[in-house]
Amino acid sequence: MSDSKQMSQQEVSAEFTSYYLQRATKEFAEDLDKVRTADDFKNDAIHLLVNALQQGTALFSPEEQRRIVESGAERK
Repeated sequence: MSDSKQMSQQEVSAEFTSYYLQRATKEFAEDLDKVRTADDFKNDAIHLLVNALQQGTALFSPEEQRRIVESGAERK
């Protein structure tokens, strides 16, 4: 993307959600693998699991999301 300071809040939110999901799946990899391989886990539950993980983004204000996204862009 171009300069992150020019990103709309919608773009920041999308970028933050992607970053958050990458971090969450990395941090909870073992637990997620156990859930995924459980006998009662069905493929249609993947959507529910992703939505549950995405709910964690609500813990961050738009300003915090922008700060995190911008700090990641500066490192690139």
